[in-house]
Amino acid sequence: MQRGRRLAFDFGDVRIGVAVSDPDSILASPVITLQTKSEALWDEIFDLLGEYEPIALYVGRPIHLAGHESPSTQKSELFAKELQERFDLPVTLVDERLSTVAAQRQLRDAGVSSRASKKSIDQAAAVEILNAGLDIERALKNNG
Repeated sequence: MQRGRRLAFDFGDVRIGVAVSDPDSILASPVITLQTKSEALWDEIFDLLGEYEPIALYVGRPIHLAGHESPSTQKSELFAKELQERFDLPVTLVDERLSTVAAQRQLRDAGVSSRASKKSIDQAAAVEILNAGLDIERALKNNG
C-alpha cells in the first residue's frame, strides 16, 4: 500500500465529518466537522488538503440496508465528483451503511452521552468510512 495520508468525508445535508489517517495508514483519527452549507466550505476543504497533504480521499456512500440508493446517495456522489474535479486526487466512494451505527456504538461504549455525541458523531462516522476504505485498499493490494 502506498505510503501517505488519506482523508475521509461523511457527507450530510447539514454537516460533513472529516477523518485522517497517519502516513502509514494504521490509525484513523477524527479531524473536524464542517458545515455543508457554509460559504467557506471549499476553502476549508482546500486548507485541510494543504495541512494533511493526502494522497487519496474517501467519501461515504449512504445506501439503504437492502442496497437501494437514496437521495443522500446521489448527494454524496456529487460531493465526491466535485472533490475529484476541484483537487485532482483519487476519490473512492465507500459503502457507509453501518458507519453511523458503529460510530454511535463506539461513542456510547466510551461513555459519551447521546447529547454530547451529536457534536462528534459525524467525525466518528468519517473514521469508520476511512477504516473501511483502508481495508478495501489493503485487500486490493493483497489480491493484486
